[in-house]
Amino acid sequence: MSEIDDYIAAAPEGVRERLIEVRAALLHELPNGSEAFRYGMPAVMVDARHGIHYAAWKRHLALYPVYRGDEAFEAVVGPHRAATDAVHFNHSAPLPVEIVELIAQALAARDL
Repeated sequence: MSEIDDYIAAAPEGVRERLIEVRAALLHELPNGSEAFRYGMPAVMVDARHGIHYAAWKRHLALYPVYRGDEAFEAVVGPHRAATDAVHFNHSAPLPVEIVELIAQALAARDL
């Protein structure tokens, strides 16, 4: 098993399924991305420097970094911002996989 598999397996039931969904969405939207374990959390990297990290916390699942986008992007993603470059999805609400996909699409579209 990889560090990512171990990380996901160690998560509580329910949270584990959310991590699996996020991982699948990121890999689907970033098909040329590579998985890595950085800063103690899983990531899908588009190159050595740019990618999306995801982590499970007690009350939420987080994505880092999520760069600012245009007005339409921020209308969807903005309500989930917890810090400048972090997005949080509370465990008490359904996981908005479509927003995870939108974030990955925006990263893929950046001229890195």
